[in-house]
Amino acid sequence: MPEDLVAGINKARLPKHIAIIMDGNGRWAQEKGQDRLYGHFHGVESVRNIVEGAAELGIQYLTLYAFSTENWDRPQREVEGLMSLLVDTIHKEVPTLNKNNIRLHVIGDLNMLPDFARMELEESLEMTKANTGLNLVMALSYSSRWELVNAVKNIGIDVKAGRINPETINQDTLEQYLSTSDFPDPELMIRTSGEYRISNFLLYQLAYAELYFTDTRWPDFRKENLYEAIIDFQNRERRFGKTGQQIKEESPLT
Repeated sequence: MPEDLVAGINKARLPKHIAIIMDGNGRWAQEKGQDRLYGHFHGVESVRNIVEGAAELGIQYLTLYAFSTENWDRPQREVEGLMSLLVDTIHKEVPTLNKNNIRLHVIGDLNMLPDFARMELEESLEMTKANTGLNLVMALSYSSRWELVNAVKNIGIDVKAGRINPETINQDTLEQYLSTSDFPDPELMIRTSGEYRISNFLLYQLAYAELYFTDTRWPDFRKENLYEAIIDFQNRERRFGKTGQQIKEESPLT
């Protein structure tokens, strides 16, 4: 079945950047009579599988929403367990990332992370920085509202210091101050577990992304689910404010 789905994907029209809200770990575990950390543990297998699938297809950027700033408000045991799991997993996966030419990036308010987590992440980033294949972006301690407020603060600092003329501030200026300034905006956003929300994730960057929602819980999400989302994406007409007729005239062969 996965091979049949891959055959239905137009490799010339792959989304350059896919963003995923990995939702449903806790509910998946509770449905099985287990605690929430059990779900997070099994969600790691899905991360491995999807990263591998994206790399095999030739996706250039994959952003995974791993931990939001709001997640700090969860029960302490779950937060501590999640932090340990995330850091331990990233550390163990570095050799595999290097083997597959995958470069790791992290976005978010890393100052909120425990010292051990921040040090481990910085080491992993350093160890994969020479890789030139898939760019794997982990959103940790991230929220879009935090990112936008932080960008505005930094623009204000540079205006006050005379480095920016406020009259020249435009869309490009703001984008340079975002956490994602080095990446293209996502073209496809996937959310698992049946929720129809963006949940403070890349609010600015998702302005023209195609949104794909599935009832599948994250621990059950596999390559074939990713392929289905990409096929759905390729079946949509992306107009960016133009008419369908204009798009057809501009791209008669697609």
